[in-house]
Amino acid sequence: MQGILAGILTSVDVIGLYVLIPNVKYRLFLSVWTAALHMLFPLLGFELGSYLAQFLLEWGQWISSILLFCMGLHLLLFSHKDEKVTISPVLLAVTASLDTFSVSVSFGMLNLEKTIFILSAGASALICSYGSLVIARRSQIFFGNNIQIFAGIIFIIMSFLAIQQ
Repeated sequence: MQGILAGILTSVDVIGLYVLIPNVKYRLFLSVWTAALHMLFPLLGFELGSYLAQFLLEWGQWISSILLFCMGLHLLLFSHKDEKVTISPVLLAVTASLDTFSVSVSFGMLNLEKTIFILSAGASALICSYGSLVIARRSQIFFGNNIQIFAGIIFIIMSFLAIQQ
């Protein structure tokens, strides 16, 4: 049960990212790719965790902070443009799934059931990402670019908070 819950919790952050991106052309492809990466990164985390734990402990907050800041800045800079900005689904899925690697290192140390966790993370990432992409497409009609501006500011604030921890 802990493995299933842990897999679901690691996938919830996809909702926060993908609900802000209404102009994704291949929603199902992005969702499947995100689900696959949500299974691959934890598998790598379980297997390579002891080797990379020290690196992540030293540089993890800086990497996370830089990625959050760049995503927030990107959202702010392109929120006023009428043209549609396309982001590579591969890059977007990697960005959304990268945190599952570091989380799985911790879960590996706690001796969590690896197979159940990985399957749960993949299934919940698929559901969360596809659902949030559908919601994003529909919410743009109601909120327009305001939600993108708000999210950009939140991501930049989170990037500074990540450095301070």
